[in-house]
Amino acid sequence: MGIEIDVLHIFMLMGVGVCAGFINAIAFGGSMLTVPILGFMIEGGGIPNLPVDLKWAVANGTNRVAILCQNLSAILGFRRKGVSNFRHAINLTIPAVAGASMGAYIATLTSNEVFKPVLAIVMVTMLLLTFFNPTEWLHQKINPSGTQYKIITTIALFFIGIYGGFIQIGTGLLIIATLQILGDDDLVLTNAHKVFIIFFYTIIALGIFVSKGQVNWVLGLTLAAGNATGAWIGSHLAVKMGDKWIKVVLVVAVIASVTKLLWDTL
Repeated sequence: MGIEIDVLHIFMLMGVGVCAGFINAIAFGGSMLTVPILGFMIEGGGIPNLPVDLKWAVANGTNRVAILCQNLSAILGFRRKGVSNFRHAINLTIPAVAGASMGAYIATLTSNEVFKPVLAIVMVTMLLLTFFNPTEWLHQKINPSGTQYKIITTIALFFIGIYGGFIQIGTGLLIIATLQILGDDDLVLTNAHKVFIIFFYTIIALGIFVSKGQVNWVLGLTLAAGNATGAWIGSHLAVKMGDKWIKVVLVVAVIASVTKLLWDTL
């Protein structure tokens, strides 16, 4: 799928990618920056044979190119710092991959009119969850172990995978919250698991968008270059600064994401 973009757009998209990659590596919400930028460029480029109603579907699919590269970079950054648990991460990833294949397929059929309101509702909900922070309370109430832990985690990550395959935006929050509620005590390690899960389910999601012709490789690879750089920086800072820094970024990312979304939908 072709599109004409000038040098200014290339640098702007790469700069946004660095910011988004940094945010996503240590928290979530970076796609709230990248998806609108991609949508604007795709619309302005006048891509032939593309229904206007599917503009956001193409932006959504193209964003996965950068998400894939960004999370690979973050995984390597965490491993370099000795933060990883490969076996546990694989077990967490399998149900998310299964869910993402369903979510991505649904996304390729979703119109702009459905996409935007769903996104608004989800992000407002995430903002409320972040401010009221029920994670610790739910962890004390649920606190599963053994077989119960495996069953609940599998079901939760399957549905998170559906959502992530559908839209990606804010998936990091859902994964972080789920793993913290169900037993992970170290937020830095949780973030390492998060980028591992997202990387592998994005492989499936991207493949589905590609099969539907809803990926622009010029924009996607440009954004990916920025995202990978930002993710590498973010993964190192996450380990260096620890839990408190990540929690601050979580709140800031939610506020920025919801503000942008509401501005676009008004």
